[in-house]
Amino acid sequence: MDDLTKNWLILIALTLGTVTLAAFDGRLAVAGLLLLAWAKARAILGGFLHLDAAPGWLPAITVPLGFWLVLLWGVDAVLLR
Repeated sequence: MDDLTKNWLILIALTLGTVTLAAFDGRLAVAGLLLLAWAKARAILGGFLHLDAAPGWLPAITVPLGFWLVLLWGVDAVLLR
């Protein structure tokens, strides 16, 4: 199986996880959805944009994205619940 097919299968599995978690409510569900969003972004950036082959670029984008998603989760947990 080539890398493109593996990446598509990973994205399909992550999307199914997103659909499953969307039925739940609460802080843990929001955290799970944001974690799945981060994993999908990492799969797209690494697999389709080939940033995993460029030294330093994948973490340079995914780490700040992770911090941003944690901040969003915190805002949701504190202000919106």
